[in-house]
Amino acid sequence: AKKICKVMDMSLDEGVPLISLNECAGAHIKEGTRSLAGFADIFRRNVQASGVVPQISAIYGPCAGGAVYSPALTDFTVMLKDSSYMFVTGPGVVKSVIGEEVSKEELGGASVHSFKSGVAHFAVEDEAESIHLIRELMGFLPSNNREEPPVGRCSDPPERTEPYLNQIVPENPRKPYDMYSVIKSIADDGYFLEVHRNWARNVIVALARMGGAPVGIVA
Repeated sequence: AKKICKVMDMSLDEGVPLISLNECAGAHIKEGTRSLAGFADIFRRNVQASGVVPQISAIYGPCAGGAVYSPALTDFTVMLKDSSYMFVTGPGVVKSVIGEEVSKEELGGASVHSFKSGVAHFAVEDEAESIHLIRELMGFLPSNNREEPPVGRCSDPPERTEPYLNQIVPENPRKPYDMYSVIKSIADDGYFLEVHRNWARNVIVALARMGGAPVGIVA
């Protein structure tokens, strides 16, 4: 915990993003309250860094107890399908306490947290895809709250017109229309990165670029 806190302090002092790769069984019972105090120090730094530097967590295996509270406090959480888990306590404890048998996936797998709880913002196939996603995500974000987001090259003319937008909204207000099509028509090269793709499907939250500049979209 001391080493982690030192890295987090350095991240906050220097204004650089904090990216953590997590796989931890939680607190050691033998260490008692000292272990819990170590986790508390980490949580305090998560709160201090909130809104100051980007915080991204990738879950690479089973994480329990204190090891999941910290990722849940960060800005974005990435989980691996079928191999990473986040739960306050594991299936063994659940069975011994309430007598209910539940699998790791049912208790805290990527499917649960990306579809039902919303704790996971992204669910990917493997570690390589998670690293690629984190790099892409950082391409939309500033290093800290004193910097501007990075502006990239734009091959899509910012002044172009999109006649499709004149037709997309139906005259009948009761008829639906495809918001994904709207977003694709206004984003550079029709590309956007959707956050929480599988959770709260009535709302689209995404990152895109317009004229090379990163923008956030809520639709």
